[in-house]
Amino acid sequence: MAKKSTIKVGEINTFIVTWLKDYATNANVNGFIVGISGGVDSAVTSTLCAQTGLTTLCVEMPIHQDSTQVSRGREHIEQLKMRFPNVKNVEADLTLVFETFKKEVSNSENEAKFNLSLANTRARLRMTTLYYFAGIHGLLVAGTGNKVEDFGVGFYTKYGDGGVDLSPIADLMKSDVYALGKYLEIPESIQKAAPTDGLFGDSRTDEDQLGASYDELEWAMLEAEKNRKAGDFSGREKEVLQIYTKLNKANKHKMQAIPVCIIPINFK
Repeated sequence: MAKKSTIKVGEINTFIVTWLKDYATNANVNGFIVGISGGVDSAVTSTLCAQTGLTTLCVEMPIHQDSTQVSRGREHIEQLKMRFPNVKNVEADLTLVFETFKKEVSNSENEAKFNLSLANTRARLRMTTLYYFAGIHGLLVAGTGNKVEDFGVGFYTKYGDGGVDLSPIADLMKSDVYALGKYLEIPESIQKAAPTDGLFGDSRTDEDQLGASYDELEWAMLEAEKNRKAGDFSGREKEVLQIYTKLNKANKHKMQAIPVCIIPINFK
């Protein structure tokens, strides 16, 4: 199921950069803010934003972060600052804030739900931080989600990393993001690193959590769009499509508009 991207990276790069610049100009803002994780998505997104020539603020927000993630993020930021004079950076260590929050809320008897809720809390603390700096500097929060994460399996935190002003790479598959990252010459360490959301303070990967690789999930997403079902396949393909379908259904609430109870006109 290995997926090789066939996108026209140069044309797409120019298109996204123009789209970003036009949007910021029309919104009358100074530029963009991006949370840097040490992963390929945030590296590509911040590089696209930097190419607009507008202020691009890269923010590190460690919370008991794995040291390899921190080092990759810093390597990328330093490289980006050398290439683009409009790039700035700031670090907000949220570890103490996170620990204070944990002390103020009760523990759950369900350890799995407790750990997941805390992981999502990390993402929401980071979203709050990004919007704090965005408000001070007049910037738009640029999302870093790709198509598989945002519209396939819903692999993000609602009102966490899903809370953004605009999404420059959300119509690109993960393989496309890697192809664009190679074209943009983001650090080799990031290009080769296994994808991880970094929300658990350890080295677990996205594949560990999802049960399938991004190549597999891209395949499943394309098959699902053709109305293919798991029963149409066997072996690993059947298993992957079952994983994709389960995640897509469970996380549909993230991908759809908030339900609104519409009051009948005769009640008003």
